[in-house]
Amino acid sequence: MTRLNVVVEGQTEETFVRDLLAPELATHQIIAAAHAVTTSRKKGKFYRGGLLKYANLRRDLDLWMKQDRKPDARFSTMLDLYAIPNDFPGFEGSRSIGDPIARARFLEDRLFEDLGDPRFVPYLQVHEFEALLFSDPSTFIVAFPDAHLAVEQLVAIATAVSNPELIDDGPETAPGKRICSLLPKFAKPVTDQSSPP
Repeated sequence: MTRLNVVVEGQTEETFVRDLLAPELATHQIIAAAHAVTTSRKKGKFYRGGLLKYANLRRDLDLWMKQDRKPDARFSTMLDLYAIPNDFPGFEGSRSIGDPIARARFLEDRLFEDLGDPRFVPYLQVHEFEALLFSDPSTFIVAFPDAHLAVEQLVAIATAVSNPELIDDGPETAPGKRICSLLPKFAKPVTDQSSPP
């Protein structure tokens, strides 16, 4: 069996890999595991979530690759392009790329080159995790059975774009903001990204 080890941005992505992606991949003989990027270590405690510095991601990937050197292991990432740190490989060169999908691919290529391990397959989401929820927003009705109008509006937003990843990433129009404005009870798991006391 192949093992897929994914360093993710936060708790939401970790839960997605564990609860949705891993069971599906298991049917294809792939065991998936994920952990949120380590942001700091203080007094013997690890704090995870949020890609604040590329060095944190690089350290986590290097460590995992050293721990699992077998050729059937694969490594990946699940990170947001939005607010990627400026020390990320290729960041400066990517700034002139207007198309977000092309920019994500460019940065994925630089990340692959920087790590230099053929078992690594990078993945950058063009926007935050909630953009994935717009792939089929009609399913919000399961969690919000009394919110027919809001769900219809979310479906309309998704229908207006050719790709959920292209939904605007403005501070008030990002996918998560749009969902919360129509479904105020929607709660994304949050990882405390602040430094410990």
